[in-house]
Amino acid sequence: MRKRTGTDLIAGDVFQKLRSRILTLEFKPGSRLVEDEICTMLQAGRTPVREALLRLEGEGLVNRDRGWVVQSSDPANFRSIFETRMAIEGYATRLAAERAGPEGIAGLEEILTVLEKAEEMPRSEVNRLNQEFHKRIVGLSGNPVFMEMHERTQFRYWNLRLPVIFMKDQLAKSTEEHRAILKALKDRNPEMAERVTREHIESTMSIVAHAMHDD
Repeated sequence: MRKRTGTDLIAGDVFQKLRSRILTLEFKPGSRLVEDEICTMLQAGRTPVREALLRLEGEGLVNRDRGWVVQSSDPANFRSIFETRMAIEGYATRLAAERAGPEGIAGLEEILTVLEKAEEMPRSEVNRLNQEFHKRIVGLSGNPVFMEMHERTQFRYWNLRLPVIFMKDQLAKSTEEHRAILKALKDRNPEMAERVTREHIESTMSIVAHAMHDD
């Protein structure tokens, strides 16, 4: 086995920092990542920065087009993205129904209590809370690989820039679906948890598909 070096550790740190900024959309899809600027920003050498960018390319978060560019999701691939969400979040919720502790369940309850006032909130805050709800559930699965895969899928989902504005009745339906997911978790019902999660994501996919068709 190759012995780990200081460069490996530095490259790993650069990778995590860049990955975090991409996934949180601090670095917008389509924006260019200039190696010299990253070196200055993160106070790192060119070699670890390049190694980090190659790892990000392997994850599909950046590509090379006369330099490094943050990957953009093609709206035409929206079904693939939703299918991936169904697979990952569906099974993660099944595991969460078996493994989640009382504190984790209580945290989800708090988020939904706030989300029930979605009509009175800025859409950006509704999106943030919705994203946090699903992220926490995946975390409650106790599977760190699912967490990593979910982050990547969420990045692709949120940078689609889809022409979707959820109507009042759609927000209400989403709240009902979230409540059904939470109930399945509280009841420790893995099969139900997975099923209602998949149905919730499929419902959202239908709304998106309809909006894209109208657009």
